[in-house]
Amino acid sequence: MTLQVTFLGTSGAIPTTARNPSSVFVRREGEAFLFDAGEATQRQMMRYGTGFDVSDVFVTHAHGDHVLGLPGLVQTWDFNDREDTLTIHVPRGIGRSVRQLVFAIGGDVGYPVRVEEVDPGEVALDREEFEVRAFQTDHRTTSVGYALVEDDRKGRFDRERAEELGVPVGPKFSRLHDGEAVELDDGTVVRPEQVVGDPRPGRTLVYTGDTRPHDAVVAAAEGADLLIHDATFADDAADRAAQTGHSTAGEAADVATRAGVAALALTHISSRYAGDAREIREDAEKAFDGEVFVAHDGLEYDVPFPDAE
Repeated sequence: MTLQVTFLGTSGAIPTTARNPSSVFVRREGEAFLFDAGEATQRQMMRYGTGFDVSDVFVTHAHGDHVLGLPGLVQTWDFNDREDTLTIHVPRGIGRSVRQLVFAIGGDVGYPVRVEEVDPGEVALDREEFEVRAFQTDHRTTSVGYALVEDDRKGRFDRERAEELGVPVGPKFSRLHDGEAVELDDGTVVRPEQVVGDPRPGRTLVYTGDTRPHDAVVAAAEGADLLIHDATFADDAADRAAQTGHSTAGEAADVATRAGVAALALTHISSRYAGDAREIREDAEKAFDGEVFVAHDGLEYDVPFPDAE
């Protein structure tokens, strides 16, 4: 079951020739989402072949490097005769500003565009098998992060044990796996717990947007399979990070360690590291023992299940 991240923009506030402003594309099975949409996000989607079938955009805050790609993207969808509703999720209090930005040059488009405000702790998107939750972050303005959290999966079905108990191959296997007891021809009842293991955890993907290290981020990212965290500066620029409401690589790594995540992606890289971001990675590796990498534009990452072998 696909849960793939494509990094469309990994720069800090100022783009570089190699890094676009912030945007992350996520595909989960047949659905597609954007987390932030900096300038030229639609060009990045074309460049890296993500497809344009996005149903929801999750905006972390209203700074330009996270939202200026929205107007052009919304108009392009209109030019392409989009009919499906687009929902743009934003922190509480900035909905009107985002709508004004999207339609800054006037006029509506030929499909519904909804701007939905969300508070930290609320579910922004509720699907049958997963949800996207907003959580508190600490930036210089109203901001949130988002966690895509999958439901637990069914336990593994023990076919060999089922056959030993006399269950015939066929529909009764599925009924047992779905949690329903079945009766055999001789009247024996086989219960699901006899042939189905414990529920297995789904995956968790966390995107912070711009933030200082924060306990709420640690809580939201607890046990996450991938944490995408602001790492604008190397550790020797800690004062600058604090002044601007960002994190250093080491601070992001400390959050990842406290949360016990499996993998850490460092993003929102300052233009001062345009030529070489190795210092960012090296600082993070000092404080985090798991998988860690500096994201770059076009990077694809498949989020594995926690029990993947």
